Amino acid sequence: MKNRVSFPLREGEHSRQAHCDLPAGSFEREIGKDGFFGPASHMYHRHPPTGWSHWEGPLRPRALDTRKLPGMGPSPWHATPLLYNERLSIRLWQCHSAMDHLVRNGDGDECLFVHQGSGELYCDYGRLPFDEGDYLIIPRSTSWRIEPSAPVTLLMIEATHGSYQLADRGPAGQHAIFDPGVLEHPRIDEAFAGQATTPGEWQVQLKARGRINTITYPFNPLDALGWKGDLTVLRLNWRDIRPLMSHRYHLPPSAHSTWVAPDFVICTFVPRPMEQDAGALKVPFFHNNDDYDEVIFYHRGNFFSRDNIDAGMITWHPCGFTHGPHPKALAVSQQNGRKATDEVAVMIDSRLPLELATLPEGVENPDYVNSWRES
Repeated sequence: MKNRVSFPLREGEHSRQAHCDLPAGSFEREIGKDGFFGPASHMYHRHPPTGWSHWEGPLRPRALDTRKLPGMGPSPWHATPLLYNERLSIRLWQCHSAMDHLVRNGDGDECLFVHQGSGELYCDYGRLPFDEGDYLIIPRSTSWRIEPSAPVTLLMIEATHGSYQLADRGPAGQHAIFDPGVLEHPRIDEAFAGQATTPGEWQVQLKARGRINTITYPFNPLDALGWKGDLTVLRLNWRDIRPLMSHRYHLPPSAHSTWVAPDFVICTFVPRPMEQDAGALKVPFFHNNDDYDEVIFYHRGNFFSRDNIDAGMITWHPCGFTHGPHPKALAVSQQNGRKATDEVAVMIDSRLPLELATLPEGVENPDYVNSWRES
């Protein structure tokens, strides 16, 4: 599709270029469509657009602390549901010992992000070691189990009735952000062959249409002698991601897209140098992402646009209201002191509105909506 030159309308005081050289004393707010890809306007306000004094109603920014979730069962299907819609399900599961059964998701592809721990994944395609910070992409209806070498915490992102694909890198080319050559796949090796001969019955817990079906075999069904093709489990570590950067312009989250599925995208924020231009914004700009719900899982580091958010926490900003940096983070960014970011986070942008699951007392911080108030 041709992108013809168009000149934006202008009214009152404004900057010549978005996110740069704002009018003195102003706060920029982007109103955009299609998740930073569609038409947009930029407002310049006297006051921070998130400077509300009170909020009533359920459509509000929320923060969840997954560290306060109760103990979980021995199967991924015991994972605690957090947020969901008809295209997407976000859950969290902890595994402390080797699984004695297999699981298979008949409802969609699974993206597992290893927040903590390490171990080995055994699946239809072979054996795949994994470590902290890995993404594991598991195609729909693949049978799998894990054997932890250290207790594992997984963020589980289901593409319900969908599949994961690589994000379009546009003019940057297919090798930008990460070269597909860094992707790893399971191997049919000696360890895999050895586990295939384990005697006795094996159960496969198949999740389909949201219900569990138990299939029992008198042998281990992970007994492949080999395979060929272009469909398999994939592994990518955040350390292999080399983000797009601009020293003079703050790039939107869409520049950090990693995986795409029907009606949502997964982005990865990794350490990078800060913008160096004196007039460029150095934290995410205030914006209305009115077509997408935004979810961020904080893996490690100090997230540069947030206050009092720790590793293992999740924030959810439903579409329909302005959000952006916390006051303290904004003030720090304007001092031009930091040279680089150090956070790692997984962001999920959902085109369809998400629903919050019923969670145990204490998991949600009800005061998060007030965290943008000036002290």
